[in-house]
Amino acid sequence: MGTQIYSPTPQFSCQVPITKSRHVSSYSSLQLKPRISIINSQQQPQSTGVVTETPIPRTSTYNVDFKTFDACKLGISRYPDFVYNAKGGTGTGTGKRIESSDEISVDFDLEKLYIPPLTSATAKFLGLPLPPFLKIAVEPELLRGYVNQETGKVNLEFKAKFWFSVGTIYRAPPLLVDTLLTSEETKGKIREGRGERLNEEGRCKLVGVATVEPIDDLFMNTFLSLPTECLANMNATLLFTST
Repeated sequence: MGTQIYSPTPQFSCQVPITKSRHVSSYSSLQLKPRISIINSQQQPQSTGVVTETPIPRTSTYNVDFKTFDACKLGISRYPDFVYNAKGGTGTGTGKRIESSDEISVDFDLEKLYIPPLTSATAKFLGLPLPPFLKIAVEPELLRGYVNQETGKVNLEFKAKFWFSVGTIYRAPPLLVDTLLTSEETKGKIREGRGERLNEEGRCKLVGVATVEPIDDLFMNTFLSLPTECLANMNATLLFTST
């Protein structure tokens, strides 16, 4: 005789519905990183040692550091360009975000703005260093404009005096240069250039074409065929720190 065994505990069959996960696309994950690296001076590490970013108000003000590097060029008239090592050029200024805009207005302090002169140590012409006693000093008179944080576009108005001298025996009146240094394309009648926008490290290439008017010096007017155009091609960094 067979024996049947019954369990005292009822048995239940249960099916758990499986919900397929849907891929959720976050808008914030599609946004590009700002082209300008901005350091928030109020960022503090938490107890976990992780630094979190504090949102930067759109009306914030900034400290701006400006530096120039090598592989720059300066050209005037139809002469070949000077290859110019501007490493060591520095400047500091202030920036203010324009409300409801990605642009930051910047203005540099002239007392703290330095651009190295063109000398035998910093410039070459046709592959050869400048003659030992020839010097072209740059005296800035204005550097200000706008930087777009999202696109990296830079437009800076630049005014300066360029002093040509040969030792202590000759010094010409200054050439006045007034141009727009831009990360975009610039074109005059005989000179043109193309810049590069700010990258995430703050590096950019700024170019500008300016008309140089005659000065009270017959030799320079004749030698440079004034009035004429000059071209500035400068590698630089612009770094922003929130105040």
